[in-house]
Amino acid sequence: MISEEQLDQFRVSGETVRVVRDEMEVNDVLGIVVAWDESSVVIRRPNRRVVKLSRIYSYAPASEERAKPFEDAT
Repeated sequence: MISEEQLDQFRVSGETVRVVRDEMEVNDVLGIVVAWDESSVVIRRPNRRVVKLSRIYSYAPASEERAKPFEDAT
């Protein structure tokens, strides 16, 4: 789960983030962090629509390489 500090950094900087929800890259959400609460984050996409996503997903700057969401820990 992403921390309050990380979310605040993304919101203040206005940096585009990538939200990885599953193994398929086409399902990633790109946008800026607008707001959040205990269980969800609101992302504004480039087309100005907003999406409410769970905080359990992987959040990272869009400029970084895409992270594998379910890497095997063994």
